[in-house]
Amino acid sequence: MFSRITTVVICIFSLFLCQRSYAQLDPGVPVDGRSNVISTAVPFLRISPDARSGALGDAGIAISPDANSVYWNFSKLPFAKQKSAVAVTYTPWLKELVNDVFLAQVAGYTQIDELQTIGGSLRYFSLGDIEFRNSNGQFDGNFRPREWALDAGYARKLSDNWSMSVALRYIHSSLASGTIDNQPIRPGRSVAADLTGFYTKDFEKDDGVNNNFSFGFAITNIGQKISYTQSAQKDFLPTNLGVGAAYTIGMDEYNKVTFTLDVNKLLVPTPQYQGDTMLVYPDKSVLEGLFSSFGDAPGGLKEEMHELMYSVGAEYWYNDMFAVRAGYYNEHATKGNRKYFTAGIGVKYNIFGLNFSYLVPSGTGIQRNPLSNTLRFTLSFDIGAKEE
Repeated sequence: MFSRITTVVICIFSLFLCQRSYAQLDPGVPVDGRSNVISTAVPFLRISPDARSGALGDAGIAISPDANSVYWNFSKLPFAKQKSAVAVTYTPWLKELVNDVFLAQVAGYTQIDELQTIGGSLRYFSLGDIEFRNSNGQFDGNFRPREWALDAGYARKLSDNWSMSVALRYIHSSLASGTIDNQPIRPGRSVAADLTGFYTKDFEKDDGVNNNFSFGFAITNIGQKISYTQSAQKDFLPTNLGVGAAYTIGMDEYNKVTFTLDVNKLLVPTPQYQGDTMLVYPDKSVLEGLFSSFGDAPGGLKEEMHELMYSVGAEYWYNDMFAVRAGYYNEHATKGNRKYFTAGIGVKYNIFGLNFSYLVPSGTGIQRNPLSNTLRFTLSFDIGAKEE
């Protein structure tokens, strides 16, 4: 029934309104991208799943490797200081709207030898309980929408400073039950791939303490489109290009601070205008949409630049045991308008690590932002010391 899928769509729009909300344009107002937000299926794949990067404004492409590099940039892992590690993260999501939506992830890796690393993760997103009603407002049952993704990857050092990786991902998205136009609503399924690269170099100072520069790129979620019925138009995955850089300053034997910047862009078609306000999504193949995404915005280069998302962060470590972090995330007002400050702390003792992050929305007109008071908790375990 249409009421079933409509209820779910309304829920999804509410949960991801920062990515999928549209501003009303007055008739006759020149098109300038103000309501031209890029929309994709399974947006949970772009939710930062770990507390460390969550405290750095969602920057994680080039910072030092850990178990959650499986999500951010798999190619960092051959340079990890520990031979193996596992991390578990729990994130209550959009607490200002609902109390039963959460994202959970378990991720880990192991180094086969000094050149090769394998790893994987399982990410689970629960959208809570949804009550369905028919067109007459009568109760029509409950459903619990849920999505998950299973990853596996391989990374290899190409030199003392360079590495690259490939990863595969299976995606399962179950958002509703029932039928539409006598066709059953089914879970959406897809397979995607990531391609990432990483460069890192130490610079020894006169006092024997090292500084470090790192750079990385990650092209993620390259895969087939998703649909929830046989005849429905398929939606793009959130294919994304991210580039990042980080610079670590070793102040002395015990103190160091890292500054990092990530820039991201969705590699999916920009909606096109039909008339003054109506948006139409181009019917393109995955590869065609990927390559055309660099120049298909109706507003030209200016609008293309608005589609860039920026994450900046700083991380201070004392004796590799205690960390303090802060960051900022910025998305243009015409492309979703997500803007927020982040902060967090980390503690590491022996093989155990605990990270915590907190999110504070920024910008004008904020009253009850659905991202307010977002918390992330990550527990990590180092398994086996790396052979020197």
